[in-house]
Amino acid sequence: MGLYEELQARGLIAQVTDEDEIRELINNGKATFYIGFDPTADSLHIGHFMALCLMKRLQMGGNKPIALVGGGTGMIGDPTGRTDMRQMMTKETIDHNCECFKKQMSSFIDFSEGKALMVNNADWLLDLNYIELLRDVGSHFTVNRMLAAECYKQRWEKGLSFLEFNYMIMQSYDFYRLYQDYGCNMQFGGDDQWSNMLGGTELIRRKLGKDAYAMTITLLLTSEGKKMGKTAKGAVWLDPNKTTPFEFYQYWRNTGDADVIKCLKMLTFLSLEEIAELEKLEGAELNRAKEVLAFETTKMVHGEEEAIKAQNAARSLFGGGASDANVPTVTLSDADFNNGELNILDLLVKAGLAPSKSEARRNVQQGGVSVDGEKVTDVSAAVKADDIKAKDGVMVRRGKKAYRKVVID
Repeated sequence: MGLYEELQARGLIAQVTDEDEIRELINNGKATFYIGFDPTADSLHIGHFMALCLMKRLQMGGNKPIALVGGGTGMIGDPTGRTDMRQMMTKETIDHNCECFKKQMSSFIDFSEGKALMVNNADWLLDLNYIELLRDVGSHFTVNRMLAAECYKQRWEKGLSFLEFNYMIMQSYDFYRLYQDYGCNMQFGGDDQWSNMLGGTELIRRKLGKDAYAMTITLLLTSEGKKMGKTAKGAVWLDPNKTTPFEFYQYWRNTGDADVIKCLKMLTFLSLEEIAELEKLEGAELNRAKEVLAFETTKMVHGEEEAIKAQNAARSLFGGGASDANVPTVTLSDADFNNGELNILDLLVKAGLAPSKSEARRNVQQGGVSVDGEKVTDVSAAVKADDIKAKDGVMVRRGKKAYRKVVID
């Protein structure tokens, strides 16, 4: 099985422009490809994780990745998949985010000895002459065709700014410049990027008479990911200071039964034969597959040592253990307590387990809160500082997935 066929078997390929040519390039390690990352935050998140895994997989097959950081396009904002206009960021914020991305990407991609490149499109977009852009690039696009793109149709009724309307041209110009400057012959991205990616391939073919290709990967939306996307898109970060290794592990450990095999195929480097064995598991035995998924993904992002710690912590908690040093810890002080006591609602908020007291109240009333394994159903219940100190901390749990060890300094 060639690499391209393996990508198909893993469910990674959604659409391609020229399948025979793309298969030939990828299977023979001749693809120089890029994936773009807009620096909208100071950390990559699980939405980028799949793209990074794909880049690593292709590089292992001899192909050359280009990680394009969107320091230029990040100043505009991509309307793809959005119903409102993205907040504008300062150049200083964008530059800071780009530096953070570079550090995280290096854990996945080998940038040594020219094996991969990291490029910032601010290098050419910020100094681009507007008239030059209109003549050399804009003349190859028709408004009718651009408006037919799904990403623009989604925003049409609510209002599509001229700023965002230019995004397709900017992304297309990126591919053109990468082709010219670095020999990049292929573009990858999520299947929601298809219209933008076609623009780039067509621009190269029209201006240069050269072949360029585009391939989109299937967007990975697990049942858990879909729920998160509605409330806090990108809330699971690759930065351990934003999402701890334990929380990252737990996110994947709680993958839905229907999604676990799909995630193993797309996000791990286990062989398809190993995954096929896990696919035979049913019922409660599927938890074994979920543990494998959580361990493998956490190992890739945070290293094997942190993955082992997270796994041990999770097993301790699910096995009824009172505490574990590897669980995220919240440190309170005596000043957080009133006469040595802290109401359970305030405790949940201070521990970061509930965004507000009203949400904490609902959690308690619904029976989803426990302290050291004992369910708390009274919203007026309080935890004593002396008890926390005597136990060297207590384990506070909300629902099945969220834990904090609370200690007092």
